[in-house]
Amino acid sequence: MKISTKGRYSLRMLLDLAEHKNEGFISLKDISERQGISKKYLEQIVTQLSHPDILRANRGNKGGYMLAKEPDKYTVGQILRITEGGLFPVACLADETNKCERSEGCKTLCIWKGLEKVINKYLDGITLQDILHNGTNEYII
Repeated sequence: MKISTKGRYSLRMLLDLAEHKNEGFISLKDISERQGISKKYLEQIVTQLSHPDILRANRGNKGGYMLAKEPDKYTVGQILRITEGGLFPVACLADETNKCERSEGCKTLCIWKGLEKVINKYLDGITLQDILHNGTNEYII
């Protein structure tokens, strides 16, 4: 599994909004300057994150974006699932029903299911607030 630039930048964008949540709506220009991410790329990311339970948007002179909830209500897993489409270590686990013709007798399937479980548990156990609070401390299982 490899997290794309879009996934990593989405996390950085939402962290930036969490860090500046008391400043009201934040423009993409401000986020772009602080994070070193092009405004054009942030516009693409915002499109994916435009869910009422993720972001609030305001147009106009004082327009911008803010988190729809408190930072402790967003997990890294939730954010990455939105931008990455899932957190599957192998393609055969991406669908609810495994469509792989070898799944019935696959001796390695249990390994991939276990890895998926560990990935999800780990990423769902870290919130934006945790990251803000802990700074650059490592998250060790």
